[in-house]
Amino acid sequence: MTSSTPAKTTAATPATPVVPAADGTQGKTTIAASVVQKIAGIAAREVAGVFSMGSGASRAFGALRERIPGGGTTGASNVAGVRVEVGEKQAAVDLDIVVEYGVSIAELAKAVRRNVIGAVERMTGLEVIEVNISVNDIHLASEEDERPEAPAPAPAPRVVE
Repeated sequence: MTSSTPAKTTAATPATPVVPAADGTQGKTTIAASVVQKIAGIAAREVAGVFSMGSGASRAFGALRERIPGGGTTGASNVAGVRVEVGEKQAAVDLDIVVEYGVSIAELAKAVRRNVIGAVERMTGLEVIEVNISVNDIHLASEEDERPEAPAPAPAPRVVE
């Protein structure tokens, strides 16, 4: 980091000592966008009221992938519905979520933002400049977790033309 603020440290000790680079710094840390995606996805799911993540298509694709032997990769479900942009010092997060019926969406969004920002900033040291949340669906407790493959028939028109 080139800023004058001290770098955040963790309680874990590095496996090898940090040796200063030739220019007098201790080196550069690069955090992959996939790391920030996983952190943000896990942090969003930790909030009570978040049923699942992702759009309908990505959830269906993920469910199909999990049924194929060897198709699901460890942690792959943690990034469904999460997109990030990561710079040297800042990150922006976009989330697609499905909420439980009865939960205040405004309050849930605040809690998700707070948890995601806290987790990403604490674990990476990046400043989270925004967390955009798209609520794509509401889960009813009476609904089955798997939706029928055939679409429901269209309701009869209520207004006669």
